[in-house]
Amino acid sequence: MAQFFEVHHENPQLRLIHRAVDIIRQGGVIAYPTDSSYALACHIGDKQAMDKIRRIRQLDDKHDFTLVCKDLAQVSTFTKIGNDAFRLIKALTPGPFTFILEATKEVPRRLQHPKKKTIGIRIPDHPVAQMLVRELDEALFSSTLVLPGDTDALSDPYNIREKLDHELDLVIDAGIIEFEPTTVIEFTGNGPVIIRQGKGIADNLTQ
Repeated sequence: MAQFFEVHHENPQLRLIHRAVDIIRQGGVIAYPTDSSYALACHIGDKQAMDKIRRIRQLDDKHDFTLVCKDLAQVSTFTKIGNDAFRLIKALTPGPFTFILEATKEVPRRLQHPKKKTIGIRIPDHPVAQMLVRELDEALFSSTLVLPGDTDALSDPYNIREKLDHELDLVIDAGIIEFEPTTVIEFTGNGPVIIRQGKGIADNLTQ
């Protein structure tokens, strides 16, 4: 059965965040809040936990996976980030954006897009997500909590626990979060292009 932590959505209790980090480090899969939805997460190096997330969501290897980072320095560890990308990400984060960039060798191959060798990057604007990656001091492997057959992410943590109690190790309850997908920006040879317009607003970019 999944543990269930009720945390304050603006001032998360540090002791509960530390317990959540311990669960992640021990190979656990968690549901946690972001600025656009609830999401699933695990340690970036834990293949078994990542495979469980794939199984829960029924994802194939062509899915664009995402790493949640604490800052731009961490982003630069996992992606080949040029000056233009650096400036844009700095201007738009933290916020509801996912950036698709070429992965570095620090990203396990199983996390990269098999053909494009890219990885999604997020720096979300939610106190719980920010504190998790800060206290973990590592990037989180993350995937929006959309169940097979659904179009929207689960928004109620009690509903998450009811549906996934035997699949997850922890549900972090920070209240109801209505699903608003992130805006996805891919960096190509021609510069940044919006490939999905979502919650985040980025002026002067093409779609």
